[in-house]
Amino acid sequence: MLKSAELGLRVGKEEYDRRLPKLRLALLQAHWEIHQGRVPVVVVISGPEISGKGELINRLAAWLDPRGLEVNAFGPPSDEERERPPWWRFWRSLPPRGKIGIFLGSWYTVPIIGRVEGKLGKSAFQRDLDRIAFFERMLAEDGALIVKFWLHLSKKDQKKHLKRDERDPRTRWRVTPIDWKAFRLYDRFAKWSETALLRTDAPHAPWVVVDAADENHRDLAVGRYLLEALRRGADAMKEKSGAVKLARRARSVPAAGRVVPGAEGNVLDTVDLARRVADEAYRKELAKLQGRVGALTRKAFGKKVSSVLVFEGWDAGGKGGTIRRLTEAIDPRLYRVVPIAAPTEEERAQHYLWRFWRHLPRDGRVTIFDRSWYGRVLVERVEGFARPEEWERAYLEINDFEEQLAEHGAVVQKFWLHVSPAEQLRRFRERQRIGFKKHKITDEDWRNRKQREAYLAAISDMVARTDTPSARWTLVAANDKKIARLTVLETFAAVLGKRL
Repeated sequence: MLKSAELGLRVGKEEYDRRLPKLRLALLQAHWEIHQGRVPVVVVISGPEISGKGELINRLAAWLDPRGLEVNAFGPPSDEERERPPWWRFWRSLPPRGKIGIFLGSWYTVPIIGRVEGKLGKSAFQRDLDRIAFFERMLAEDGALIVKFWLHLSKKDQKKHLKRDERDPRTRWRVTPIDWKAFRLYDRFAKWSETALLRTDAPHAPWVVVDAADENHRDLAVGRYLLEALRRGADAMKEKSGAVKLARRARSVPAAGRVVPGAEGNVLDTVDLARRVADEAYRKELAKLQGRVGALTRKAFGKKVSSVLVFEGWDAGGKGGTIRRLTEAIDPRLYRVVPIAAPTEEERAQHYLWRFWRHLPRDGRVTIFDRSWYGRVLVERVEGFARPEEWERAYLEINDFEEQLAEHGAVVQKFWLHVSPAEQLRRFRERQRIGFKKHKITDEDWRNRKQREAYLAAISDMVARTDTPSARWTLVAANDKKIARLTVLETFAAVLGKRL
C-alpha cells in the first residue's frame, strides 16, 4: 500500500501556480456547500514527521474558509487529558455539523508509535485499531465525512529531507534526535503503519496515500482529493436530506422480535415495589450508608478512581431526592451533578455522545448524570426523534463508550428508578396540588405516561443490551422513596468499595 505511492511525481512551480487558483476557488465553493448541508468533515493528516504535515495544513488553512475550519494538533497528553479516558480529547475536538476539522497527531499516533517501539503488544495494537474502526464508522453513520491522508516518503527520500532541513537555517529547528531515531526505525514504522492503514481503510473512512517527496505534488494531490470528497459529501447530503426529514416525522415502533409488555412479561416485573422501611430504621441506615459513601469517595480521590453514575427512571420516580441524599454524603469539591435536558443547538450539531464525553470527571471525582445518553434508546426511540437504525446502533455505541470509561479505571453504575403507574399518578396529582412542586409537572409528563407500554418495551431492550460487566444496571424499587435512596447508597458503596 505504501510502496505503490512511490511514483516520483513532480510538479514544477509554473504548473503549480497555473493550477492552484482554480483549485482554491473550487475548494471554497465545496466548503460552502458542506456548510450549507451541515456536514461535519473530519480530515486526518498522518505520516512521518518530516513529510511536511504542518506545511500542508498551513496550505489547507489558507485555501479554505477559516470561519468553517478547525485545526487540532495533538502532542503528548496534558495532565488534564491523562486523568480521563484517552479518547476524551479527541471527542472534545470533533467538528460540529457544517465545519471541517483537521487532525494532526490523531488517534492513530499512539498505537503506531507504541507498536513500533515495542510498548504495545500485537493483540493490544489490534484492539486499538478495532476501536478506531468502530469510532470512525460511528461518526460516518451519524453523517460525518471522513478523509484520511497518509503522507508517504521512501526511505531514501526521508533521509534526503532530513539532511536538507538540517542544512537550511530556516528549517534546522524541525529536525530533532527523535526524527533520526524514527528514520533508523523506518522499516518498523512502515510495517506497522501499513498494518494500521489496511485495518482501518473503509469506504466510509478511506485512506489516501500521497507521495510527499515533492511539496507541490503533495499539496495539489491532497487538495484535489479533498475537493472530490467534499463534493461527494455535499451531493450525498442533498440526496438523503428529504428522506431523513420524512423519516424523523414518523413515529418509531418497537422492532420486530422485541419483547412486548403483557405478552411475555417485562424486566421491571422482577422489581418488588411492595418493599417498605420504617422511618426510624431509615434514618439510622441512611446515616450509616452516607458515612460509608463519604469515606469511600475520599479514599477514591486519593487513589484517583473516578465514578460515573447514571440515573434514569419514570417521571416522578424520585431521582432528584435520591441524588440529593447521595451528594449529601460526598465532599462538594469531589462531585458534579449534570442534569440532562433536550439538547442545545450546539449539542445538536454534534454526535449525540459528544455532550456526555465533555462532562466526564477527572480521576478521583464523581460525576452524576440526571438522565443520560440512554435518551437515545428511550425517549428518542419512543417519540420518533431518532430513526430505528439510529437507536438500534446506539446500543453498541453506548457499550463501547462505557467500556472505555471502565478501561480507564472508572466505576460505572446505572440506576433505573421504578414506580408503579398508580404511585406515579399519585405523585403527579400531588405536584399539581402543592405550590412549590408545580414546576415539576408538565404536559409532557402526562403525555409520556400515556406511552408507558412503548417505554416498557424500550426499557427491556435497554437493560438486556447494555447491562454489561463494565457497567451494570440496578433496578431500584422506588414506590417507597426511602427504600430507593438506601438501595442506591448501598449499591454505590458496595461497587466502589469492591473497586478500591
